Amino acid sequence: MLKKEGMSNEVETIIGPSVHVEGDFVGNGDVVIEGTVSGKLRTEKNLRIGETAKIFANISAANILVAGEVQGNIKAKESLELTSSAKVFGDIKTNIVTIASGAIFHGRCQAGEEKKSRLEKIDDKENNKNKEKPLEPVIK
Repeated sequence: MLKKEGMSNEVETIIGPSVHVEGDFVGNGDVVIEGTVSGKLRTEKNLRIGETAKIFANISAANILVAGEVQGNIKAKESLELTSSAKVFGDIKTNIVTIASGAIFHGRCQAGEEKKSRLEKIDDKENNKNKEKPLEPVIK
């Protein structure tokens, strides 16, 4: 497993390069994937997607490190790292994102804490003030 801050050395589940998993994969511990997963992939802790891995699933975990290929959306509660060998085709949502030079990423990225912009609230108030009033009849 790649050494990464936030990723522990105690891996609960390893899916080797010759293993193919189809369906929903749900876990609570650290997971390393070197094989193929199709369906849905979720763990409460850390997920490492190795260079030989091919994932055809939406992914959710606390911290995610991608070195292989992912076709699906990724949601990392804390952090997401795409190494130089990573290929991601889907949207990502995380608090902290790191994308290494050479990584391939096709999708949308939402990073940082989700907060409503104060500007939106001001704009909404202004829009309500400037709503067109009905025209009054003109008598001639």
